[in-house]
Amino acid sequence: MKVPLLDLRAQYKSIQGEIEEAVCGVLRSQQLVLGSVVSDCENAVAAYSRCAHGVGVSSGTDALLVSLMAENIGPGDEVITTPYSFFATAGCISRCGAKPVFADIRADTFAIDADLVEERITKNTRAIIPVHLFGQCAAMDPILRIAEMHGLTVIEDAAQAIGAEYRGRRAGSMGEYGCFSFYPTKNLGAAGDGGMVVTGDSDRAERLSCLRSHGAKPKYYHGLIGGNFRLDALQAAVVSVKLRHLNAWTAARQRNASIYIAAFEAAGLNDDDRIVPPSVTEERHIFNQFVIRSPRRDKLRAFLSNRGIGTEIYYPLPLHLQNCFSDLGFGIGAYPKAERAAAQSLALPIYPELEESQIEYVVDTIKLFF
Repeated sequence: MKVPLLDLRAQYKSIQGEIEEAVCGVLRSQQLVLGSVVSDCENAVAAYSRCAHGVGVSSGTDALLVSLMAENIGPGDEVITTPYSFFATAGCISRCGAKPVFADIRADTFAIDADLVEERITKNTRAIIPVHLFGQCAAMDPILRIAEMHGLTVIEDAAQAIGAEYRGRRAGSMGEYGCFSFYPTKNLGAAGDGGMVVTGDSDRAERLSCLRSHGAKPKYYHGLIGGNFRLDALQAAVVSVKLRHLNAWTAARQRNASIYIAAFEAAGLNDDDRIVPPSVTEERHIFNQFVIRSPRRDKLRAFLSNRGIGTEIYYPLPLHLQNCFSDLGFGIGAYPKAERAAAQSLALPIYPELEESQIEYVVDTIKLFF
């Protein structure tokens, strides 16, 4: 049996008519950059995230970058974040000329450990970027308390977590900024790159809108130095169509996760010597990925691959050990929980169209391996 890590063609087939109608509408209008299709998408995503404002941008990376720019974060500043995330989280901090400062993660959720954040604060700290990794929110209340106490900005990296919730609040709505990615493999994906920043602050929204268009307001008059971070209307049209289906897709992912977790338990696979399934600590985990841990990860992955099962490693090398951050002076052992996650984590197929028989095959194959 073949079980791909993700099957975007199955998703597209289910909504092909809606997508093509929306895309053809944009092409007929020839309003391809910004315009009403983008503003409608911004309003819909903001409402879904329970925020007042949405500003569409060209990628999730640019959502982080423009949020940092909006706060004038630059050389001499420090931003606290996690060492275990996609590269853009720390890369955007460095691109602004600021210094990424890492706090280790929690072993159970892979998210930044809020108890370690305050000790990283210095007189140069300007912001905190918690990452809602794999579809589950970081523990935000202590982070928000620390930020308020020290006058810091909170930029939520919610690229993998649209619709996730923490104590009744949606991902992206708790800090000053929430950053989403619409990369095609995300739960809410475009037909290429795209992203959005949501915020509850009208002044910040206005500044973001200005910065994404080279800092111009009005056109050709530049009060700020921004960039070309605009969301294409074609991508906004695709996102708007998919947003209508997102709750159903999320429910399917949650169902699949429940099937996995129950099957692992029934098979007696849950222990530190075999696998540790995801820890669900918050009320709405959207399972952008379904990530297990295993001390025999690499051999297990090869075994699954040989039997037609797709997997992925998110992420094989933590950020503090990347060559481009060698000037920060960290070696092996600096952030042991992040390093352990990098060595043991493995993502299994979780996409909404996954059939129960396929999940059973994955679990049976893992059982066979052990």
